[in-house]
Amino acid sequence: MGLGIAVSELPWGLLTDRWGDRPVLLMGLGSTAIALLAMALWAAPSAGHIPGLGWLAAGLLLVGLLGGSVNGASGRAVMTWFDASERGLAMSIRQTAVPLGGGIGALVLPYVALHFGFAALYGLLALLCALSAAMSWAWVHEPPIAPRGKAGSTEAAAPKSGPLRDARVWRIVAGIGILCAPQFAVLSFGTVFLHDFGHAGFGVITATMVFTQIGAMVMRVWSGRWTDRRRNRPAYLRACSGLSVLLFAGLALLVLLGGAHAADSVALRIALVVLLGVSGVCVSAWHGVAYTELATLAGAARAGTALGMANTSVFLVCFVTPFSIPHLMALQGWPLVWLAASACALVAMPLLVPRPAAPANDQNVAKTALSRST
Repeated sequence: MGLGIAVSELPWGLLTDRWGDRPVLLMGLGSTAIALLAMALWAAPSAGHIPGLGWLAAGLLLVGLLGGSVNGASGRAVMTWFDASERGLAMSIRQTAVPLGGGIGALVLPYVALHFGFAALYGLLALLCALSAAMSWAWVHEPPIAPRGKAGSTEAAAPKSGPLRDARVWRIVAGIGILCAPQFAVLSFGTVFLHDFGHAGFGVITATMVFTQIGAMVMRVWSGRWTDRRRNRPAYLRACSGLSVLLFAGLALLVLLGGAHAADSVALRIALVVLLGVSGVCVSAWHGVAYTELATLAGAARAGTALGMANTSVFLVCFVTPFSIPHLMALQGWPLVWLAASACALVAMPLLVPRPAAPANDQNVAKTALSRST
């Protein structure tokens, strides 16, 4: 599914900038609901039938290809409806959809699968997509012309070359994708880590992952409002990256010191749970701020393309990370996994903060001086 989203994000973003938010949301959500309904009919295991792995993989790939439409379109809607002083908060609220959905899914979907089967699970997801499409039809419209013009007057003009030719956009896109690797490591293998290494029970594992998702949701909203007021998005992104470097390095050190005796020490087990949860929240708290910075740099009219680029990077990492972790574990175990997560945050730190366009400004100053001298 992550591969499907990664492949389709940029095309969906380009279509969003051409067609608008509403048509893409309606088309994408409606077709995703149909794909999930097809999985409920033909790719759901039952007592007497287990579908082939190819059917499951193809179904998830299709869901990813179609579901990728939501990300760029909803982000562009935020950019067109809200002005520069509100976009950080609005985009961060939008970004809470991922941890909120993850938290609800962690609580509800296992119960549905266990008691009603996977056909009911896919059917429930199809129903939720159809409900989202109905909400988009009712609420998502093109904003009035005046507010859009007003918003555009308060920010720098978008580059004429477009996001695909802007090196600063590509830097942030790369930084967003790389910093998502530690996040996906926690979300995809955090439960395995707590079970196999920390010997935590089902209740502790569930509580830790729900805390991570809810904590990320709260921090995203807070950070959006805070950075809107202080206008310090680059500084906040640097702080999140730096703190993630320290937290994951500390987790690697704790695992290394605990060794094979983690199950014998209650204090160590508690420390592992707390540190993993805090690390997961920290490495998930920056999304809304980073996406706002990226979309602002690209301009509202090109926000769909820029956000599509970012989500392509994110979901490529989402596809690669779960495949990489078992190989890292085979080399040096869990310490190497969390040390690699720390290294990803370190690499992402300078990429997330765009360099000022100093050469262009210097050139303008030189031209002004030349004109005055002549």
